[in-house]
Amino acid sequence: MSNAKEKKRAKKMKNQPTSVIFPSDGGPSPREIWRQNGGEGTHQRKKQELRSETSRGFSHQSTSHGMPKYLTVSPFVRARAAEIKAMLKAVTQKSSNTLVFQSLPRHMRRRAMSHNIKRLPRRLRELARAEAEKPEHQKKELPKSKCRKARRRHINLVAEFNRRQKKNIWLETHIWHAKRFHMVKKWGYCLGDKPTTKCYRACYRAMTNHCLLQDLSYYCCLELTGKEEDILTALAQMCNVDTGPTFAAISYLAGNRQGALMLYRKDQYPDGALGPVTFIWKPRNNDASASRQLWIWTHPAFKQDILAELKAVCHCSEPLEPCDPKPVATVSQEENKMDVSEKVGQKRKRNDRKMAVPVKKIIGDGTRDPHQPYRWVSQTTGIVISDLTMEVLRYRLIGPLSPCVLTEALKAASVHTNLGTTDPEINNWWVENCRNPEQVSLHHRQVATFELLQGLSSSDFLSGTVLGLTVGDPRLSLPKMKSKAMPNPEKYQDDEKVSQLMLEGVSAECAQSFLWDRNICNSVTENKMPEKDLNSLRSQLLVPGSHLDLGPQESKIPILLVQQPGKLAGVDRPGWGSGWDILLPKGWGMAFWLSLIYRGARVGGLQEGLKHSLYKRTAHVPLDYPDCPAGIQFAREVERGLLEKFKRRPPAKRANYIKHGTLAPFLCPWEKLTLDWKEARRKEEESSVGGSELLAEEGEAPCGPSLEVSGPDSPMTGQLGEEVEAPSQDKALMENTAHLRDLCEKDEATSNCAFCVLRSRKLLRLVSAWCRPARVRTRKIQPRGVKLDRPELTENAVLPVVQSYPRALVWVCLTLLKKGRPEAHATVYAPSNEDLLQLSKDKNFCGPQEPKHSDGFKKMVSKQKEMKKKEKKMEKAAPNIASSTPAEQEDLTLGLWPEPLPEVTSHCSRVLLGFVTQGDFSLAFGCGEALGFVSLTGLLRMLLAQPEDQKGLVLLRNPASLQYRFAKLTIEV
Repeated sequence: MSNAKEKKRAKKMKNQPTSVIFPSDGGPSPREIWRQNGGEGTHQRKKQELRSETSRGFSHQSTSHGMPKYLTVSPFVRARAAEIKAMLKAVTQKSSNTLVFQSLPRHMRRRAMSHNIKRLPRRLRELARAEAEKPEHQKKELPKSKCRKARRRHINLVAEFNRRQKKNIWLETHIWHAKRFHMVKKWGYCLGDKPTTKCYRACYRAMTNHCLLQDLSYYCCLELTGKEEDILTALAQMCNVDTGPTFAAISYLAGNRQGALMLYRKDQYPDGALGPVTFIWKPRNNDASASRQLWIWTHPAFKQDILAELKAVCHCSEPLEPCDPKPVATVSQEENKMDVSEKVGQKRKRNDRKMAVPVKKIIGDGTRDPHQPYRWVSQTTGIVISDLTMEVLRYRLIGPLSPCVLTEALKAASVHTNLGTTDPEINNWWVENCRNPEQVSLHHRQVATFELLQGLSSSDFLSGTVLGLTVGDPRLSLPKMKSKAMPNPEKYQDDEKVSQLMLEGVSAECAQSFLWDRNICNSVTENKMPEKDLNSLRSQLLVPGSHLDLGPQESKIPILLVQQPGKLAGVDRPGWGSGWDILLPKGWGMAFWLSLIYRGARVGGLQEGLKHSLYKRTAHVPLDYPDCPAGIQFAREVERGLLEKFKRRPPAKRANYIKHGTLAPFLCPWEKLTLDWKEARRKEEESSVGGSELLAEEGEAPCGPSLEVSGPDSPMTGQLGEEVEAPSQDKALMENTAHLRDLCEKDEATSNCAFCVLRSRKLLRLVSAWCRPARVRTRKIQPRGVKLDRPELTENAVLPVVQSYPRALVWVCLTLLKKGRPEAHATVYAPSNEDLLQLSKDKNFCGPQEPKHSDGFKKMVSKQKEMKKKEKKMEKAAPNIASSTPAEQEDLTLGLWPEPLPEVTSHCSRVLLGFVTQGDFSLAFGCGEALGFVSLTGLLRMLLAQPEDQKGLVLLRNPASLQYRFAKLTIEV
């Protein structure tokens, strides 16, 4: 046999038993006798013996051996005793981790054996019982929870809901929203973000053709009470006439219209912005010396800053009595009350149910901290500031048929002069007013005006029209099935009253409402008839399903209807997105909510509100207020969420923003943008004074962002030099320059501290006219009240604007010329002369492309990872040794530019002007649209460099794209 075959056989027979050859005499050797008598051998010897016996049984069957000649008893007995002892120990103890019932054969295993020892075989029951007594195998004591029937009881449900509202406040429609919406926790509230169903286009159709409903009860209401002169004097320090009508506007003082403005810190305009607000004055009474009430509505993100500034300007430092809501039983108190009835083996007794104190639903004051004050008074002026948050509910209806939905859902209250004796507190205030003929006449005029709403669209009224009304219980007029409210044009065709209402609006008398009286609102809330009593009365009707008439016992609810203007700026789709707001007393939220839904109103959340502002081309709160503290904080929260989402994805499945040339993909660096443009303007001024040599040096090595201009000089250097050399100017040019300087009169030193948003209407109209091409500028119809003698776009006209607002941002709208879908945090650039020339030659030119950047931080990220691995190994080896790398060093993320950022304006091949805050494909205009801010200095510099027929053309690029796309920039005022 060859060596290869031998090796192969040896490998095959390696684990086979070896042959055993017995001695010829058949007697055992002394060694064998010793082993038989209890001698111990090694494990390998025993294994070999077992193999030898097996082989002997098959291979050497003919061979046999006899009995041993002698046997030593004592060693033999000791060996057998040890084996029996080991066998008994193996029976009583398990060598594996399996349980007793798992050691059974599979055909005998049953699931019941795992918890019932009696189902095991008798021989294993003692083992299983001992095993169950071990602490690691005993069942953990779970907290005692009530059964589902007990949890679903009304008293326990309300107690549980009250406990869950300690961190985030619930609106009265929270349960309805939680079943149909994705809920988010923002600004201390739990709000509906977007529906769980696919209804993006359906919500747009509702806004455009019918009605979209939103719950804005989380908006905060601040009430100022005092003399009108004192209130106006204090509030005049927080606003400016340049931004529009203020609190002292004649059209708003009467109380029949709602106003909107921007609040600033005391005497810091245009810096120190606090946030936007809307306000309503209570209509005047016959007594001229009586105090007046003013409601200021603001977003909860701006509430604390605005409230602190209001207390400062009104000198309201002393708080009145703190809010002391009625105590509400908590879950722990309820459990203590129910301990007696929840004992094991005992049933719930009827006496316990009578002794239990009912838990009330938290509404209004119950959502507040009882230890904090909510009313402040001024000892000098007597102004009282009250926080009415969650005391007055607010619903918003968006769409042209919002008045039709309101008129069908709400029924005016009937006049009653007598009240039944069964419940004298209900509607006592209404009966007293009905006995006054003037109040009854006013109520009839309000009802007549309210009925005229059905024949009009929501955009046919004056913006901010206020109508007061008292309506009946909407639960009594609820239809059996949902229906879509539609207008009846034949009923109101050629009606003089309708045309008069459209021209003159609602009178100040009809704007009065009992909603301003807190005592009446509290009475309406407390005396609301419960659903249980209402259903029991319905069950007693002779004809099931017929209308339930309660007569004088029907609740009367005072409300306010406020018209919300739609798209006011620009010439495209005027009035789109208008609607009505309905203000209600607390406690009546769900009653009115269901009544509006049953008339065909579609419900939207926060995302639908964001799209509504995008289609209207208006700023969204608080996203589009970067100069306010709340806006900055909200942007930081958005950045934190996007950054966490970015880091969760693997590096190969996410964009490398460094290679795309995007410095800040998650946060718009407004501070850095305005500072870079200010430094660029300062260097240009220095170069213009220095002469042509500095201009040539700047052309070789530009120190700031530069735009290519057709001509020997740049727009903001050469023309400035010409201005210094030419002492004489035309009279018209001098007058325009003087007019602009008066318009921009402002201390430049105050504007250097931080950036601001330009909100002066006159300047915005001027810049808006400069952004339009020459042919469009002459064709456009000038707005009413605007002078036609505007200065032309020249360096002399631009200079005073730039000097007065060196770090200002301008709110702009961007419309893509071709395909594309802009995203949030997209960047806006100024096109070069080659881009504009190529676009004029080729109309299908979509835009240039940004060359790919190199990622210089990739090696640093890999080195940082290696250093962290080494540090972890060193910490495991020697935990007391400190790390060698400094703790202050920020971790680098692959694909993101670390702080501090370089110069953002000249980082890419095109000059950066601004950023996009919200963008998407607009269903309203059929193209991609974006809203954002650009630097005022950079925008004016770009307009000076562009030809007349291409004014306002910019480039737009998404954060994760290299493709630039042309867009038209407009400023709507």
